[in-house]
Amino acid sequence: MNLARLLQRRHEAGKPVRVGMIGCGKFGTMFAAQALRTPGLELAVVCDLRPEAAARNLVNAGWPAASLPRLVTGAAELIGTSGLDLVIEATGDAVLGAGHALQAIEAGRHVAMVNVEADVLVGPALAEAAARAGVVYSLAYGDQPALICEQVDWARAIGLEVVAAGKGTKYLPHYHHSTPDTVWPFYGRTAEEAAAAGMNPKMFNSFLDGTKSAIEMAAVANATGLGVPTHGLGFPPCGTQHLPLVLRPEMEGGCLERSGIVEVVSSVERDGRPVFGDLRWGVYVVFAAPSDYTRRCFTEYGLITDPSGRYAALWRPYHLIGLELGITVASAVLRGEATGAATGWRGEVAATAKRELVPGDMLDGEGGYTVYGKLMPAAAARRAGALPIGLAHGARLVRHVPKDGIVTEADVALEVPDWLAAMRRSMTPAA
Repeated sequence: MNLARLLQRRHEAGKPVRVGMIGCGKFGTMFAAQALRTPGLELAVVCDLRPEAAARNLVNAGWPAASLPRLVTGAAELIGTSGLDLVIEATGDAVLGAGHALQAIEAGRHVAMVNVEADVLVGPALAEAAARAGVVYSLAYGDQPALICEQVDWARAIGLEVVAAGKGTKYLPHYHHSTPDTVWPFYGRTAEEAAAAGMNPKMFNSFLDGTKSAIEMAAVANATGLGVPTHGLGFPPCGTQHLPLVLRPEMEGGCLERSGIVEVVSSVERDGRPVFGDLRWGVYVVFAAPSDYTRRCFTEYGLITDPSGRYAALWRPYHLIGLELGITVASAVLRGEATGAATGWRGEVAATAKRELVPGDMLDGEGGYTVYGKLMPAAAARRAGALPIGLAHGARLVRHVPKDGIVTEADVALEVPDWLAAMRRSMTPAA
């Protein structure tokens, strides 16, 4: 509420919110398209290792070639830009992104963290650093984690118990073992069609093999305080009309081990048939009525409930990623509020073997040929010494790991920057 009015005031005062963006891929380009058309918001500088490609993306998004933001290739130069209010981190590299965010925080800049991989790796530590520095560190509105956080906050703010929250995706169990060589038939495309469309097989595979879902649900758990399923995400097939029926505790006929956890629903049945009314692109929250009176109100106002009438759901069928990121920018700078940020370390995403791994194998990280990400409770991951998926790129195996086994830090030769290792050590699993 009122963000447009606050931006308009900045526009009328000639003091727009000034933003720098690191990374001008799809998400960043979508933000740039709307920033150009938002009074009170100025995309002042863009950092990308390929400035020519960034310029093409901006022009494609509608920017006049003669009036592009300043283009730089160094993150330090962007962060040091005079008068900058906020830095968007949109690189997708967990380690680099964490470093960029930390530098921006230390420079007194608010941070919009598009890079969920970095947030899951050290988001709790970055949020603490931002609080000490008096700036906002925030998940990116438009991406599903922040939208889920918003729904959870809505339910809690009106006195409802949050039973489950999450998103939809297309999932079958064998997708975990998909590689960039096998991904395209699952999307109904040929490799040639995907290449012609400029689609990155590793990125799309990270969505298919469950890694991205695990990362996003870890971010939600860390931000909202919701729990993580003991054995990881179950991906139950479920359409919107059945959310309150399926996503309730097992003791009441649902699939949840307990109330108050994250979960992802599949848009296909286990036999491959499409789910009716699927939520593939959307987000949801399932909540419970705290009293008989509230339960009756659910019925009177047409909410779809389980047979008891106690459990109901609210969902949003779509998300618009970078087109919506301006909400985070305005909220952080003009209100001093995040659109979701870690409040504790509850979820970890562990690198898990796609095939039998042997000494000498080189891990290739998210969406690759060797590992997928599995959501684990942070305490269990710490006890197991699980290797975070964000550190699984370029790590060489020194011990055998069976297919679907959790890769541990002891299984790999791993080099981690001192500052990152210190941030990881500072994170204590939340009770």
